[in-house]
Amino acid sequence: MKPLKFIGSSEDDLAEFPREAKGAAGYELWQVQLGLMPSDWKPMLNVGAGAYEIRVHVLGEWRVIYVAKFADTVYVLHAFQKKTQQTRKQDIELAATRYKQLKEGMK
Repeated sequence: MKPLKFIGSSEDDLAEFPREAKGAAGYELWQVQLGLMPSDWKPMLNVGAGAYEIRVHVLGEWRVIYVAKFADTVYVLHAFQKKTQQTRKQDIELAATRYKQLKEGMK
C-alpha cells in the first residue's frame, strides 16, 4: 500500500471537512493507496498529468485533488469545499502550483 503525503495545507484543509465527508474522503484515498480508483472521480488535466479529483457528495460538495502516478506515494495536493458548479480557478491554480513544486522537488 502506498503511503499518503499531504502537500501544503491539504491535510489541515481535509481535517476541516465535516466528519461524514472526511470519512468518505478518507475511504476514497485508502482505495487509491491500494492501487484502485475512487468511486467518483475525474481527471484534472489542468492541474497536471496524472492528477485526479475525488468527488464527495456528503453534507455538500467536497473535493480532494491528488496524484498517484509516482511509484512510492499518493500525494494529496488540495482539499476543499466546492460551492459552485465550476471548480474555482484559485483551487485549480493552487493544486497546479503544488503539483509543479512536487515534480521539481523530485528532480
